[in-house]
Amino acid sequence: MPFSPQKRAGTINGILFVAIFAAAATMIADIAVIKNLGISPLVVGIVLGIFYANTLHNKFPAAWEMGIVFSGKKILRFAIVFYGFRITFQQIAEVGMEGFMVSLIMLSTTFILGTYLGQKLFGMDRDTSMLTASGASVCGAAAVLATEPVLKSEEHKAAVAVSMVVLFGTIAMFLYPALYSAGVFDMDARTFGIFVGGTIHEVAQVVAVGGAYGKEASDAAVIVKMTRVIMIAPMLIVLGIYLSYAAKKSGTTGGGVKLVIPWFAVYFIGMAGVNSLLTQYSMAHSTEAISTMIASAVANINVVDTFLLTMAMTALGMGTRFAKFKGLGMAPLYTAGAMFAWLLIGGYFITKWVVATF
Repeated sequence: MPFSPQKRAGTINGILFVAIFAAAATMIADIAVIKNLGISPLVVGIVLGIFYANTLHNKFPAAWEMGIVFSGKKILRFAIVFYGFRITFQQIAEVGMEGFMVSLIMLSTTFILGTYLGQKLFGMDRDTSMLTASGASVCGAAAVLATEPVLKSEEHKAAVAVSMVVLFGTIAMFLYPALYSAGVFDMDARTFGIFVGGTIHEVAQVVAVGGAYGKEASDAAVIVKMTRVIMIAPMLIVLGIYLSYAAKKSGTTGGGVKLVIPWFAVYFIGMAGVNSLLTQYSMAHSTEAISTMIASAVANINVVDTFLLTMAMTALGMGTRFAKFKGLGMAPLYTAGAMFAWLLIGGYFITKWVVATF
């Protein structure tokens, strides 16, 4: 137990150690050039964590390891639950059936494609394939973090997935505007916003690309992206059921099926519901002072939640040694590249079809 009398001090020191790294990551991510690239504190945190794991790891007490593990497991689940305060059901309703259908189609097809190609074509293990697919199909680094405890995978596998999200998400930030400005994407501003929100990896990257083309594109991009974000909860529940079925089929459960339900994903939807009710109350019944107070409280929750997610990502990086990457070769790059091509090309035609149909 991490907080037993014998381990309590080491656990607390480990948590504080991770918090210091996360604070440094937050400050680095706030530097203008880093911020403009859409690189979140979560990504900076994992880079700092990996640096520590491969340089300074042996310089600090081993007793702190319990606190690092606690940050990467328990604090992670808590942070994912409160990630729901970034979303309201009203936002999702605003973009209508078009945004919902684009999100649903792109999430499901990208996840299935990435998982299949990673394992069958490029020879990666199941966990690395699924983590890489979740990052591309849902919401980047946060999705990788949310999927990792369902799979119970090793830290370095999540680190591989996050690195692919960073690489191809950054490429998308520059490629999408270039192609749209050149007239390659034959879309109006709102349709382009739906396309951006339905296919680009990170929330920050979506904000950066959509915001460059006016309010209509920006609003559509962010709302569709938030629709994809909330879909991580049902995706993880379906994934848990699939893993239970797969374990039963392979005979590794010893007969009975233990249904894996990621309850933190269910609570995540609950927090989104609370945020939706608060928003509705604020708009319908309250005075300006109460509305401001509610908005401020939600904003503060999101600031704290981002820091907790950064801690979790940093802790994940701290468990990642370069030696563990041996044997993966170019497979993650090929898998992520194939998903990126699908998001870009397939996403374009699917968005055009959905907007024309619905």
